[in-house]
Amino acid sequence: MSEWTVKSALDWTTEYLEGKGDENPLLSSQWLLGEATGLSRVQLYMNYDRPLSEDERGVLRDYVRRRGSGEPLQYITGEVAFRHITVKVRPGVLIPRPETEVLVSEVLAALPTPGPRDVAWNPEAAEQEREAVAAVKKALVEAGESVSPSENTESNETAEDVAVGGDFGRSSSAGMDETRKSLLVADLCTGSGCIACSLAYEHPDVRVIATDIASEAVALAKENAEALGLADRVAVLQCSLGSGIGEKRMGTFDAVVSNPPYVPTAVMAGIPREVADFEPTLALDGGADGLDLFRPLAAWAARALKPGGVLACELHEGHMDAARAVAEAAGFSDCRIVDDLAGRPRVLVARR
Repeated sequence: MSEWTVKSALDWTTEYLEGKGDENPLLSSQWLLGEATGLSRVQLYMNYDRPLSEDERGVLRDYVRRRGSGEPLQYITGEVAFRHITVKVRPGVLIPRPETEVLVSEVLAALPTPGPRDVAWNPEAAEQEREAVAAVKKALVEAGESVSPSENTESNETAEDVAVGGDFGRSSSAGMDETRKSLLVADLCTGSGCIACSLAYEHPDVRVIATDIASEAVALAKENAEALGLADRVAVLQCSLGSGIGEKRMGTFDAVVSNPPYVPTAVMAGIPREVADFEPTLALDGGADGLDLFRPLAAWAARALKPGGVLACELHEGHMDAARAVAEAAGFSDCRIVDDLAGRPRVLVARR
């Protein structure tokens, strides 16, 4: 083909992906061509006759090759929209899905709404504070003093306290009303950090300690928090569930939220190929009944939450009654099941 226009590229890509078994080849083609050209879906149709540059053609060919092999679109483009933010994604870390957005909605609904500010948030003051802290650390280093959190603290959790510039649970950011109390949330099995970052992004009083056992997930969640300007309110630890969070935090959390591995092992054989072949089994397989991680998670949450604190977990629709029994045995009450956007039972919500 001597010249590829937007229309000819869209037609060819759609036909090729359809032959490869793509469930929605037109949508995939629009997504990939939009990423390759920088055009929105609407702009694609308004620029049918626009020729693709040689660079754009090369990028599109690579995208189409990867999609033809079954690789998820989100891994190819490297990002995904989640509620009001866009987060980076990459192989080795679970892709955020729309049904998980319900978790954020339930936690936000359970938390106190943001109160009035006596002092308006001042981003310039916050930036000046961060620069001042960085200058002090640099001066200490030049003077031969160590400022590494791992060398100056006794636990992984305290290291994260140092990294965010203050103690969790207290309002300490520049330009914020110091009389306002922060809300402390634990996000266990954080993956990309989409839940933790969404909560902090949408509620100015929320601080989150996010954990994951996988180093790839921890690195990505930190990247996303930093890219969204939330690193001062979202700390990420590498540990199993809440094992890396110190005893001094027990009884101080306002909410515990999690999208743990919950697919029953018997169901794993029937999940879509692009999920089974490309997304991490560690983040999917929840054991025989899908509750292998939920049982210790519920027990930890019962210790970590304040009286009246909320637990919200995404779980498999076929085992919600069993999950409710686990939560009640751990000391939770007011257990209820919330449907996802498709009308399927998806989220268990309970009160401590």
